[in-house]
Amino acid sequence: MIKAVVFDCFGVLTSDGWLPFKSKYFGHDKQLLQDATDLNKQSDAGLISYHDFIEAVATLAGVTNNDAHRQIEDHVADSQLFNYIKTLKPTYKIGMLSNAAENWLSEMFNPEQVALFDAVALSYESGYIKPQPEAYKVIAERLGVDVEDCLFVDDQERYCIGATDIGMKAVRFSSTEQAISDINRLLAESKS
Repeated sequence: MIKAVVFDCFGVLTSDGWLPFKSKYFGHDKQLLQDATDLNKQSDAGLISYHDFIEAVATLAGVTNNDAHRQIEDHVADSQLFNYIKTLKPTYKIGMLSNAAENWLSEMFNPEQVALFDAVALSYESGYIKPQPEAYKVIAERLGVDVEDCLFVDDQERYCIGATDIGMKAVRFSSTEQAISDINRLLAESKS
């Protein structure tokens, strides 16, 4: 039975500036794309600072640090999804699991939105990056539920597969309306 709904941050709860940046500057060159992806993973794991990550990808892209930072930090919270999360809150625990290099929650979301989360697990502080099984286990543990009792929502298929591989239910986010519909369906199925 589903007891917790866990949301990814970038690309789900907020728009994601990194993926468009990566595609724009590195999509044409396989090696640059790999180098940028590796830098992002190192930053998400806390192996390099976010400042060093921005500096390195700016150099790879041939843009200023400020320009890289501005483009990568282009996030807009999904207010429709947050309003939906409020309706889940009385019945389900709410979590956030994200590959993130730092904790920017208070900068990206208002205090009311941040307060909706019963637990947050960010890769830089846990040391585990989705789709590592441990990443999903950390958020379930922080929520006080078994992984099998979690529903995970992410825009990246490989991260949804990582969740289902350890027993979570998963919804791949492609739009707010679609995600809400799929979440409602799985929650209803879980009750029956």
